[in-house]
Amino acid sequence: MTIVVNTPSRPLLPIVVRGCGLAVASLLLLFYLLAPVAWLASSSLQTGREIVSVPPHWIPDHPTLRNFKAIFSAIPGLGASEAPAPDGTNSGGFIPSTAGNLLPAMLNSLIVASIVVLLNLIVGVPAAYAIAKIRFRGRNLALYTVLATRVIPDIALVVPFFLVVRKLGLLDSLTSLIVTYLAITVPFSVFVLASTFEQLPDDLDRAARVDGCSRSQVLLRIFLPLARPALVAVGLFAFLASWNEFLLALMFTQTAASQTLPIIVAAFTSDFTVSFSFLNAAGVLAVLPPAILAVVFERYIVSGLTAGAVKG
Repeated sequence: MTIVVNTPSRPLLPIVVRGCGLAVASLLLLFYLLAPVAWLASSSLQTGREIVSVPPHWIPDHPTLRNFKAIFSAIPGLGASEAPAPDGTNSGGFIPSTAGNLLPAMLNSLIVASIVVLLNLIVGVPAAYAIAKIRFRGRNLALYTVLATRVIPDIALVVPFFLVVRKLGLLDSLTSLIVTYLAITVPFSVFVLASTFEQLPDDLDRAARVDGCSRSQVLLRIFLPLARPALVAVGLFAFLASWNEFLLALMFTQTAASQTLPIIVAAFTSDFTVSFSFLNAAGVLAVLPPAILAVVFERYIVSGLTAGAVKG
């Protein structure tokens, strides 16, 4: 004898409506997030006259790489206005006289950000492991003290940092930026890594110690491979914080030899005439390194930040 149980089927219409609603909401959110990026890329290929036209052109009528050529070749004689086009007309564009400083500034930013990431991991990983796995007196106080340094706004630290940097003779140098950026990024790195290490079983640490591993061997051979997503997330955070930082770089650098990308880009607007297309071309180059890093390490970022954000 076969018993057939009729299970009530869910109405199809609410499911379809819900799916369509989610699809529309996702498309709207995607447009909201990507529209500025699309306009940045499009306007970097437009002339000065076309970029201010009404209505705006999402697709350039006459795409030009002139802004990028000015950045990569530092064309002489274009500091005041755009060179005439082949037909003898002028499109109303403008190339700042400091356009040639953009690539050196990008190199400075890359050097500073890379060193800050490396030192963050060198300093933060042992500190986080000690706080998470070594039971010592004052352990919680050490963690809370590290976190307390991030409660203070960066603007309140500018004057103390400036006095220390000037006393050390590090003004107008990349070293001053590296030292101050470490003070900003290391506390966050220690917190995220300590939270990640605390989630890993203590039995791993005990078993490795019984087998004769030293503390450094346990950290390097067992905990670091397991904490790889958190390491990537911490490194990316340190890189972005250093790459985008403006206030301290403005205070501690005075010449193009040590200025970073945000300072040079901001200086492009100090002339009487501003080329929005050139600024957007500089913006495209500025977002490329962080975007490439985000794409390469995308699978580690979310899991790393999630692991560091939840304790216990």
